[in-house]
Amino acid sequence: MNPQPPPENDLTQALALLHRYFGYAAFRPGQEKIISSLLGGRDTMAIMPTGAGKSVTYQIPALLLDGLTLVISPLISLMKDQVDALEQMGLPAVFLNSSLTPRQVRERLERIRQGAVKLLYLAPERLELEHGREMISSLAISLVAVDEAHCVSQWGHDFRPSYRQIGPFIEALPNRPCIGAFTATATEEVKRDIIQLLGLREPQVLVTGFDRPNLNYSVLRGENKRQFVLSYVQANREEAGIIYAATRKEVDKLTELLAGRGVAVTRYHAGMTDLERQTSQEEYLYDRKTVMVATNAFGMGIDKSNVRYVIHYNMPKSMESYYQEAGRSGRDGEQAECILLFAAGDVQTQRRLIELSVQQPARQFKEFEKLQIMVDYCHTGRCLRQEILQYFEEADAPEHCDHCGNCRNQWDTLDITVEAQKIFSCVYRMQQRFGAALTAEVLKGSETKKIRELGFHRLSTYGIMRETPLQGIKDRINYLVAEDYMHLTGGQYPVLKLAPKATLVLKGREQVWQKILRQPLKATGDSERLFDRLRKLRLVLAQRENVPPYLIFSDKTLREMAVQRPANRQEFIRLNGVGEFKLEKYGECFLAEIGWQGEEEAGSSAPLADSTLKREIEY
Repeated sequence: MNPQPPPENDLTQALALLHRYFGYAAFRPGQEKIISSLLGGRDTMAIMPTGAGKSVTYQIPALLLDGLTLVISPLISLMKDQVDALEQMGLPAVFLNSSLTPRQVRERLERIRQGAVKLLYLAPERLELEHGREMISSLAISLVAVDEAHCVSQWGHDFRPSYRQIGPFIEALPNRPCIGAFTATATEEVKRDIIQLLGLREPQVLVTGFDRPNLNYSVLRGENKRQFVLSYVQANREEAGIIYAATRKEVDKLTELLAGRGVAVTRYHAGMTDLERQTSQEEYLYDRKTVMVATNAFGMGIDKSNVRYVIHYNMPKSMESYYQEAGRSGRDGEQAECILLFAAGDVQTQRRLIELSVQQPARQFKEFEKLQIMVDYCHTGRCLRQEILQYFEEADAPEHCDHCGNCRNQWDTLDITVEAQKIFSCVYRMQQRFGAALTAEVLKGSETKKIRELGFHRLSTYGIMRETPLQGIKDRINYLVAEDYMHLTGGQYPVLKLAPKATLVLKGREQVWQKILRQPLKATGDSERLFDRLRKLRLVLAQRENVPPYLIFSDKTLREMAVQRPANRQEFIRLNGVGEFKLEKYGECFLAEIGWQGEEEAGSSAPLADSTLKREIEY
């Protein structure tokens, strides 16, 4: 039977549930189409940027469909976060994973069979166990939602072999349910893999766009990284941030540096024990620590909404990785900074990590190609937002976004035409057969054995940039590659090739200009007094309930409270992010806090909020 569009009253009910439980009056762009597709029984692949409300698109259909919705999620910590968030809204959800005792598993299964649970979160590894498959197969499943679906593809940036069990498991179910596959990042190659390996049948593929207008992207080259991070974090001491580093050793050193300066910092990497990682993650999620220093092992599916900045201490290995990691900031829609600190050594570090972790030659070749795209991104003078969106084949990528590091008025322009001509000439005389490192050494006039053996010391271009530091020459070469004057062949040993644009420069028909950073970035942040008081109130409530503060209200909702200053329950529930459940649970104390602020500004010091809470809040 062909899937049918859902009845109009189903979408009306969906909107009512959105308002009742999630506290929003309208769906975000793309959400309604995805919900409509799933309610119509059609397999659906949804590609949505981080923070676009992906989970809502399968959680609301789960409430409307008759049976159980099975959510396959990659991490134990992610499952707990999502179930905690649903419970905060009064929604029936549980998870099954290795953290539970056999008795707890039996109790949860009994609740599911009684119809008391609508969403079951499960790790894909459980499907590798025969008794796990049999246990789940006996349940009445109406929808399977595969979160982080790109993990099924070896061409994705986070391939997980356990995801390959999902397709065969679904096909073996007595009654095949509708399937929803969800991801924030997917190239055309990865999309094809998701459809094939999960066994999607004539799926509706819905892409809501990759743009995150509230994220401000910047790349800084030549910075003293340690000093920059220290200064930035200290200037934003009250804000939550993530610092990504490429290696465990770098994570440990940075954590020690920041902790030594009094920063509330924790760390996360694969060299820590499970308990250490869990403790560290909880300290960060519960706002007991404001800064997380981590490798890429941290962050998948983390729903912490109030992350105000992400700093990449080292360049990541691919655009997919960077987009997903940087996208962990600003999930609440508020402004956030995404800063990448680039150094030439980052390239070699990532090449070494690829060589160690990827053995298959074809996949290794592809990873090196992705790494070069990332190097180009770090050196381009074009709009950074445009570079990201074009990579993901976004049709409406802007030429100038006005709020990335390259578009903001922070740059001077430098005429580098003569240097470019010297570089192009050298590449040509080396017969376009060698890479950037050797080309830079020839231009520098380095006296190495290899240069003499190849006879490059006799070239007219040998040593013509002797006065320029070697790293400066390499940076200039990378810039010219990023701006399409040259390109690098793929593979482990990429070779420089001249592009048609270089010919025009060599003939003196075109100039080459490079943007140079004029001033350092300044941090963003809202220090409005009422917002700070509401945030402190939220923290005390979170500590009482032992939940992460953002699960009570996001920063965006608190800022809206501070601006709108609702005076009663009717005004309070109109705020975005305030549903009926949270109105009943938290409305009175937040309204009292807002009212007290107004009284204090009018000259009264009489507290209106709960006196017990007042003693717990430090102003």
